[in-house]
Amino acid sequence: MNLNQVTLPVKNMELAVNFYLTLGFTQIVDTPHYARFSCPDGEATFSLSLDSDANSGGAVIYFEHEHLEELVQTLIERGIEFEQMPTEQRYLWTEAIVRDPSGNKVKLYWAGENRLSPPWKVHKTL
Repeated sequence: MNLNQVTLPVKNMELAVNFYLTLGFTQIVDTPHYARFSCPDGEATFSLSLDSDANSGGAVIYFEHEHLEELVQTLIERGIEFEQMPTEQRYLWTEAIVRDPSGNKVKLYWAGENRLSPPWKVHKTL
């Protein structure tokens, strides 16, 4: 199997779309109630769905970028405010945190080899 996409609930589609465009994503679907984006690298996509009852802060989405410090600086110059600047975590990822206009947590990170092969990796299958 391959993950197709993750959909985030948003309260205001226009604000949310502008936020993700500012982060550098390309919008590929545009309707009043649904938007979809492609990532600059790879084939991953994610979408936004208008939900007036969106639970603020109910979702966390991760976007990986090898040059995290440079990306964060570029986004600060574009007016993005960070809740957390790039910080090395105990699980060996460096993460910066922002929130989209609906309160969804967005983690920009770099994990290198630790993304798929951390020192504590297990191999379980049925």
